[in-house]
Amino acid sequence: MSRILREMVDRRKNYLIHSLIAAGIYKKEGQHLFEWTLTDLEKEYSRLKKTKK
Repeated sequence: MSRILREMVDRRKNYLIHSLIAAGIYKKEGQHLFEWTLTDLEKEYSRLKKTKK
């Protein structure tokens, strides 16, 4: 079961990273997106979606 969960988390992180890169966000505060946690990526993606409306 944990392998499936890990794959789901990795897929979601990849989606968020690609979406943020497409919006021009590559790193923040010296950290590259691939170093961020899923929670951090979700927050930044949410912030991005709110500003685009």
